[in-house]
Amino acid sequence: MLGPVRAWRDDVELELGPPKQRALLALLLVRAGQPVALGEIVDVLWAQDPPSTAVNVVHRHVGSVRRLLEPDLPARAEGSRLVRSSGGYRLNAEADTLDLLRFRHLSDSARRTAEAGEPERAAELFSRALALWQGPTATGVPAEIQPHPVFSGVDRELLAVAKEAAATALASEIPEQLPTLLQQFAAQHTLDETLQAQLIRVLATTGRRAEALKVFSTARDRLAEQLGVTPGPELRAAHREVVPRSTPAPAEPVRPSPPAARPIPAVRPAQLPPDLPAFSGRHAELAGIQTLLPEGAETGSPAPLVISAIDGMAGIGKTALAVHWAHRIAHRFPDGQLYANLRGFDPTGSMMSPNEALRAFLHALGVPPSRVPTGLDAKTALYRSLLAGRRMLILLDNVVDSQHVRPLLPGSPGCLTIVTSRNQLHGLIAGEGARPLTLGPLSPAESHEALVRRLGTDRVAAEPRAVATIIRLCGRLPLALAVVAARAATRPSFPLSSVAAALRESQGNLDAFAGADPSTDARSVFSWSYRTLEPEAARLFRLLALHPGPEVSTAAAASLAGLPLRVTRALLAALTRAHLLVEHAPGRHTFHDLLRAYAMELVQDHDTDEVRRDARHRMFDHYLHTARTAATLLAPYRTEPLPLSPARPDAAPEHLGRQDRAEAWLSAERAVLLSVVEHARDHGFPSHAWQLAVTLELFLDRRGHWQEQTAIQRGALGAARALSDRLGQAHSHRTLGFAEGRLGRYEEAYGHLERALELFTELGERGGQARTLRALAFLSNRQGRHQEALDHYRPALDHYRASAHISGQASVLNEIGWTHVLRGEYEQALAHCRQAVELHRRIGDPSGEAAALDSLGYAYHHLGRYEHALSSYGRALRVYREISDRYLEADTLHHQGDTRLAQGDLATALTDWRRALEILQELNHPDARVLDGKLGQYRQWPQPASTLSG
Repeated sequence: MLGPVRAWRDDVELELGPPKQRALLALLLVRAGQPVALGEIVDVLWAQDPPSTAVNVVHRHVGSVRRLLEPDLPARAEGSRLVRSSGGYRLNAEADTLDLLRFRHLSDSARRTAEAGEPERAAELFSRALALWQGPTATGVPAEIQPHPVFSGVDRELLAVAKEAAATALASEIPEQLPTLLQQFAAQHTLDETLQAQLIRVLATTGRRAEALKVFSTARDRLAEQLGVTPGPELRAAHREVVPRSTPAPAEPVRPSPPAARPIPAVRPAQLPPDLPAFSGRHAELAGIQTLLPEGAETGSPAPLVISAIDGMAGIGKTALAVHWAHRIAHRFPDGQLYANLRGFDPTGSMMSPNEALRAFLHALGVPPSRVPTGLDAKTALYRSLLAGRRMLILLDNVVDSQHVRPLLPGSPGCLTIVTSRNQLHGLIAGEGARPLTLGPLSPAESHEALVRRLGTDRVAAEPRAVATIIRLCGRLPLALAVVAARAATRPSFPLSSVAAALRESQGNLDAFAGADPSTDARSVFSWSYRTLEPEAARLFRLLALHPGPEVSTAAAASLAGLPLRVTRALLAALTRAHLLVEHAPGRHTFHDLLRAYAMELVQDHDTDEVRRDARHRMFDHYLHTARTAATLLAPYRTEPLPLSPARPDAAPEHLGRQDRAEAWLSAERAVLLSVVEHARDHGFPSHAWQLAVTLELFLDRRGHWQEQTAIQRGALGAARALSDRLGQAHSHRTLGFAEGRLGRYEEAYGHLERALELFTELGERGGQARTLRALAFLSNRQGRHQEALDHYRPALDHYRASAHISGQASVLNEIGWTHVLRGEYEQALAHCRQAVELHRRIGDPSGEAAALDSLGYAYHHLGRYEHALSSYGRALRVYREISDRYLEADTLHHQGDTRLAQGDLATALTDWRRALEILQELNHPDARVLDGKLGQYRQWPQPASTLSG
């Protein structure tokens, strides 16, 4: 690594493959023993412009590198050097197999030896470490990759060790090879005055005085020619040590001398833009970034170089925050402030280059135009030389990426650099240690404060409801609030309620946030970010507007776009880096409301009706078929048979595989699925609407989301009616009737269930008739009409027997047993529940078996056979925990606690109830209120537990 990237196996040098593969290997070697995240690999190999296939290319190169290094070892075999780790890859190596690790090992040993008082031995170890160097790190990787900080950081590490070696050697005996090694490093770092000064001293100490003088004259000439400056104090001091005043310097060959470099006068620039008079809010962010301020800025002592990278979406207030903070702390940087708007997202495309910005900075620092170097590297070197030893604040605004800003960073302590960008600057964070700050919308209180600052306290206080509406419809985006407030300020006689009404009328588009000035027109500002996208990312951004929200998963986005998952991940990452999306949880993305409106305008203007319909079709297929898979995994014997059409081949339903993953998917997607039902109904896909609503019935019922259930089932019924789909109407009436019954609206419930029974009977659907009769029986039991419930259960059982539906028979037997419990007929209950347990066990239905065991336990409890009850409950609980049915686990814990109490064991009963309550509260289930009230009766009970059994 310390020079050309090369590798050997058994003394045979390996061919390392194409350039990107060689660069990947170099990156893994530089970070040997540490996990390298996939995102960092992409950033190093492609900087800020990765192709949509980047992740796939990385995986392919990883496979090739693994086969190259370990051809005889199977992939993922134990003991492999190259392994998956922490969302990326880790290459394991030892100091005897990698020169970089050997170099670090020797350098660390040298430092410990020097601390132990053995400078001669330390200098020798430093020399052995430096002898491993064969040129700039990672030579041979593509030219655009080699300067990346992950590699240039190693070069800086080598340079630092070279200086340590020289300093250690000057305090002891100088190793024989050290002068030659230092000359090699000095030739690579010709403008590093510290290194040149140390080389002069080392050469002079070893008797090579003429060479030492030559080093000084060469360094002096380069500084004058390339930077237009004279040698600094350190280099001059080294020269004086070699040429004492009493000894004339040896004559040098006569040659033309460069023009004497006139010192550049010290200038104190003050370039910050004016602070925004109406700036408000951002209190937490200001407190956080204040901690980044170098501690030495007040006292004058050197402090670490600090870079603050502020990123966020367009209009979020990055520049306003940066400028405001810069003004607050400018007094702590007495040598001045530099500012450049790099126009990374300018609508005209006239981005300021680093070369142009450096030229402006050098002029501001007092460098005459005639003495500004021509090349970027020379300008950077002069700029950093002029900032050396000074305490300055540099604000770099509207940066497009990390490469855009690197040449403008100071190179010495004492300076603070503030960078703003619409993109996440991962390279700056990883390579230069920048401290990131991502801005989100203002809080409601800060939004209110912003309106007060612009419109006055009295006007805002007079119409609190209108103000709340304005804040909500502006999405708490500073730009939007500023635009609306400016319009309201120009019409002081207009009530704010009229402003709020105008915003409501334009909701879903950006007309209310348009203006003549492009910098304050939301549509124009957003477009500057959109135009930087690659075509595929721009297409995905538009299509995401068709998603009903509130958040979209990677798989759903892939279905919407009709793209493979790996491609979609890369495109979503590009949109996230550009702050057009927010990844608020791993693999789950959201829009700001105004960006959604902008994307919707784009998809309406740029994509045809057919494109939009196809995208929605794929999306609805994704949710319907994944929900169907999840429901079947959770309750394979209770899932309604529905006539689903196959999913489109370019949709991407998720393969969940296990019950816990099904439960997690439904929980994560619940809000989205509710929106999808309505969206499918309203956009021409009524079959998807009613089928998805029916599919979600059991999940929503178990979670106690009965209001949501009734809402989507009403929508489903409307969709089925629009289709004249009698089967869809039957299912929707049944599910809606059951949900109404849960809410105690019995008249509506009976009306829907009776209509469902009529339709299922007309259609000859025995399963539908049985499910509806069971729902009617449930209502009867809820109202205490237990004989009527039994009258419904008997024909339901007949329907299941006629269709040989064993699971249905078992479920009805359990429900009949429960009805006998409610009637106080416990022996009859035991008989029916035992039959139910046996049938469920015969077909391998653990959930049904557990439900019957719970009923069995309840019957035993009321017969006073508490140990039998606890045994049944214990078996049921084991099943519910195995299949992750948390609601029914809580229900059985509640029953088990009742039995513990009946035994006189209040402490254990309380433990069971508390655990049940915790589960219900986590599920936000309405039954939690009932159990909490029950617990409240016993928490402070003063009597011994033995007195409570009666």
